[in-house]
Amino acid sequence: MKHLIWFLFITTLVSMLIGLIVELPYSDKLVGFGVIGLCAVVFPLFSYYRWKDKKMADYMLTAENLEKMREYNDSKKD
Repeated sequence: MKHLIWFLFITTLVSMLIGLIVELPYSDKLVGFGVIGLCAVVFPLFSYYRWKDKKMADYMLTAENLEKMREYNDSKKD
């Protein structure tokens, strides 16, 4: 999965750069497909890959997590 994400990322960047640098009749389409590929394919795949084994409750402000933060801050003050 990691290699697929890197391949797609490099492909979309190359597509956008070629579309911006080289004057071709379809340069605008290369840039457009690069942007769409980056936003609609690469970013969601990257997000899924990075978050697939994480618990969302660890990143939410629940009462339990707020209490842990208060305890941590109180321990630093001493």
